[in-house]
Amino acid sequence: MGMPTEIGIIDTMIGFPTDFEHYDFIRKQTKDTQSKEGFDFPVEYIFKGVPKELYGSDDPLGVTLREMDKHHVEIGMINCTDELGQQALKNHPDRFVPSLGIDPNNGMEDIRKIVKNYELWGLRSVSAFPSGCFPQVAINDKKFYPFYAKCCELDIPIFVCAGVPGPRIRMMAQHVEHIDEVMYDFPELTFVTRHGCEPWDALAVKLMLKWPGLHYSTSAFAPKHYPKSIIDFANTRGADKIIYAGYFPMGLSLDRIFSDMPKVGFKDEVWPKFLRENAKRVLKIK
Repeated sequence: MGMPTEIGIIDTMIGFPTDFEHYDFIRKQTKDTQSKEGFDFPVEYIFKGVPKELYGSDDPLGVTLREMDKHHVEIGMINCTDELGQQALKNHPDRFVPSLGIDPNNGMEDIRKIVKNYELWGLRSVSAFPSGCFPQVAINDKKFYPFYAKCCELDIPIFVCAGVPGPRIRMMAQHVEHIDEVMYDFPELTFVTRHGCEPWDALAVKLMLKWPGLHYSTSAFAPKHYPKSIIDFANTRGADKIIYAGYFPMGLSLDRIFSDMPKVGFKDEVWPKFLRENAKRVLKIK
């Protein structure tokens, strides 16, 4: 049977093609000239075919909606703190759910931001980029602990980048082994990894078997590059743990993602969970 075409897909990492200045927070950490001056997108050396042609539109929200409709993406999880994200949530509440990025270095300022956006927008998740924090904050650093506790209190998931980061910045803040300590200390937490967990994807699988609240999302990977360990896990004991996430328009087009997707070797019964049901459950979408 293969990938179904009638499912309304939930994409847990999608955005709008506005400008590349958003990545200045990464550039300030890099030291090589190519990252600082040569790339519009800090990991352009990895991604081929970044959809730059979609940038610069007078209607970036419309661009994203058209791409979503083209590929049966029913709902996208977006940032709720900028003007465009808030416009999307106001005008299309059936198409977008709100998320919020945090930096533990900001302490209580970002804790208050979580509460404010939970009350204002019905925040569905928090996200973090440990190697992208300035200074970096390891996944198991105690600076993160108030944020994990707040997510438990509000019963919302946190999506956290894990594995070697694409930008040319240090990696150890995102070592997958750090997740074990977090899940031990916060057994109620729903923790979703982002950006692959490589080269420790086999360890991520072992930890997902161990910890009920630990999940994996496929963000920033074209489907042809999904780790074999993750596909095998989804097809065996991990069908409820693997969640679809794209990377549009940051590094991948939805055309690229969904031209690759039918070739992924998921079992028939895994596809609905991967494309929709797992995200629906984790994000509490009715």
